[in-house]
Amino acid sequence: MMKKYNLYVSVSDQRVYSYPDDSPWEFKIKVQQEFVPVFQQLFEQVNHLEFQNFLRSHLPYVPYHLDRDNHLIDRRMHKVYALIHEFSDRETKKFIEALPFFR
Repeated sequence: MMKKYNLYVSVSDQRVYSYPDDSPWEFKIKVQQEFVPVFQQLFEQVNHLEFQNFLRSHLPYVPYHLDRDNHLIDRRMHKVYALIHEFSDRETKKFIEALPFFR
C-alpha cells in the first residue's frame, strides 16, 4: 500500500503545500505522492488559460459565456474540486457536494 501524505490545497492561490504553515490554504487532503503533480498540472493549465483570457479580454466582442477558454478553465477547476473531494474528510466532501457545479 502506498503511503499517504497530508497536503494543503489553496484553490485561490492555485498551489499545493506540504506543510500547513507554508501559506494560507482552504483544503486539507490525504493523498499519495503521485497525485501531487496532477494538482500542479491542473493549476498550471488554469494559469495558462487565464493568461490567454487576459490577452483576449482586450477584444470585447466575445462574451464570457461564449468564450471557449472560460469553459476550459471551469472544466479544470471542476477537476480540482473533484480531486479534493476524493481525498478529503467527510466535512469537506459535504461542502464540495453543496457547490452548485458538483454532480
